[in-house]
Amino acid sequence: MSVLVITGTGTGVGKTVVTAGIAALAYGRGQRVAVLKPAQTGVAAHAPGDLDDVRRLAGEVTTRELRRFPDPLAPDTAARRAGLSPVRPAAVAGAAVALDHEHDLVLVEGAGGLLVRFDADGGTLADVAWALNAEVVVVVEAGLGTLNAAALTAEALRRRGVTCAGLVIGSWPRDPDLAARCNLEDLPVVAQAPLIGAFPQDVGGLDAAGFAGVARRSLAPVLGGEFDVKDLAAAHPA
Repeated sequence: MSVLVITGTGTGVGKTVVTAGIAALAYGRGQRVAVLKPAQTGVAAHAPGDLDDVRRLAGEVTTRELRRFPDPLAPDTAARRAGLSPVRPAAVAGAAVALDHEHDLVLVEGAGGLLVRFDADGGTLADVAWALNAEVVVVVEAGLGTLNAAALTAEALRRRGVTCAGLVIGSWPRDPDLAARCNLEDLPVVAQAPLIGAFPQDVGGLDAAGFAGVARRSLAPVLGGEFDVKDLAAAHPA
């Protein structure tokens, strides 16, 4: 199956931008792309969600959202508070398999971090990736504190027998501080996984054409782009 799971080291690290970037490059190559959002939280029933941003940035890709909960909480807690049934890893995996039958690439974007609970049984996005035998892209922050979060997420994947495809910095600052510049070298070491992308901050407001160009420069060849961490490090020496 051509399924890739996108998680983050926390909330607000840039998962949707990275997901849209991967989708945009694949769509631009003529691939049939689907983006699956297992649980959208903190968004009202008819309000725009993450998948609306993906379509705006990436183009006419297929999108599917399994559950939506109004409170900005972990999916399990948000479902319980709303009195709604939770989303379960088996259902997410089943939806990804169904989409895979009709698409060349299926992207599964999680909510929050890797081990955020989907249900009362403790199901997580890691269980989805394991069930699908899918590799996981981990979206990380640039600056101080990111090394520990990245290392913990990567370790959790290894312990479950799930492959980390690499790390992507979701928002690279215009004026990176010393910690961010050093992290270009340190992130791959602590996570034991390559740094395969870095998106500049505040690119979510671009139109589709402009975003596609940014995505190409911000993602490595393994994800269809031209990014090389050596170039970024040379531009911002520590």
